[in-house]
Amino acid sequence: MTTLSELTVRNFTELLGSDAPAPGGGSAAALAGSLGAALCAMVSDLTLGREKYAEYQSLAEESSKKAGALRGEFLAAMERDTEVFNSFGAAMALPKGTDEEKASRTKAMQEALTLCIESPLHMMELADEALKLTAALVGKSNQNAASDLAVAALMLEAAVRGAWLNVLINLSSLKDKDAAAAFRKKAEEILGASEKLAGEIYSEVEKTL
Repeated sequence: MTTLSELTVRNFTELLGSDAPAPGGGSAAALAGSLGAALCAMVSDLTLGREKYAEYQSLAEESSKKAGALRGEFLAAMERDTEVFNSFGAAMALPKGTDEEKASRTKAMQEALTLCIESPLHMMELADEALKLTAALVGKSNQNAASDLAVAALMLEAAVRGAWLNVLINLSSLKDKDAAAAFRKKAEEILGASEKLAGEIYSEVEKTL
């Protein structure tokens, strides 16, 4: 079976634009995150081996490795988003003719719903980590690729905002209100920090162009 990340860009966008409920916004957000991480890796690689940026070689090397790994993690998150959505659909389709079946169905739906929250929350964590890598490169990497860092920040901000919406839309249906509150608190903290950092990266880069 072909995974989403193995599709061509054209085929992925055609699938995304079809009436299939998944992939949807969550997978699109993960793809944006992967693009952001890839751009961060690219700028790092364009800095490596350049005498002009000799003092930043260790930073560039570390950033290249970490950003490359994050790119792969975002692609895995893209697949995961569709998987957990489908698991919730499967739980909804369970029989509900008897009280026992209803209880079993409700339990399965709540378990799937938790996964539907944990998956985008993890994506937010990945975006936050990638934004920190990107921020560290501003002013310490190949200036000819500075604009790519700003685009990376935009992609990663899109990823974190998109993932936040997917967290938010599922929280109200979670019956465990303590768990829901904990998820919301963590997500809000990441959202606030990531939005601030993405804005700072964009503004700093824009000043140098």
